[in-house]
Amino acid sequence: MKKALCGLAALLLAATTTPVLPGVGNGAPSGAHYDLNIIGVANPKTSPMTDSNRHTIFVGLGQSDTKVTSKIYLIPGSFAVCDGNAFDPAFDCLGAQIQGQGAVFQLPCNTAAPSDITCGMGTASASYTIWARALGKPGGSATITTCATDETGTVVCSTSNTLNVLTRHPGKVSFTNVTNELTTLSACYVQNGTTICQTVPLFSGGLQDFFWQYDNNHLRLAQLRFYLNP
Repeated sequence: MKKALCGLAALLLAATTTPVLPGVGNGAPSGAHYDLNIIGVANPKTSPMTDSNRHTIFVGLGQSDTKVTSKIYLIPGSFAVCDGNAFDPAFDCLGAQIQGQGAVFQLPCNTAAPSDITCGMGTASASYTIWARALGKPGGSATITTCATDETGTVVCSTSNTLNVLTRHPGKVSFTNVTNELTTLSACYVQNGTTICQTVPLFSGGLQDFFWQYDNNHLRLAQLRFYLNP
């Protein structure tokens, strides 16, 4: 049953990717991929942005010496931006409000990411890699941390797999593999009354309300690419 679900998820994901020409020295793999652009803006967006056909998410911009934090909530399924506005209530791809504020991105549990446990039975899953680079005006940077809530209501964030490579340097910027940072969470949390310290994949049992904490120091654009593994 699990193999059938994984196969179905892979077929759905393949249908959402866009064929591209081979990369020309930008550091990313060549071939079909799903694009996601995270755009920093100084003024909060006011439109709902719940059209799942979009490939953009708007977050706070911050300043070069002062960060601003936005949340991008994560739900299991084929790659899709459910809600591209991190400044207003967060809605999933079915139109249900899931949080008071934040954007929402849908992606599968990653079977290729190393973790202490595997993707849960019945959870939309696939094997893929994620590549990222910082674009826009030189000088900006951003940190993305994977977080979730445990059974006590405590928010726990990854302590070792934190993406802090999104710095816009002058000149050409190459992609970096950020798969582990964005699809696993390494932390201590409470499950069934016991504190457990381990690395878990997105949407692991025992945790809920997964999100990327996006701390922005004036980065205009973070570009992510998602590639399904053969």
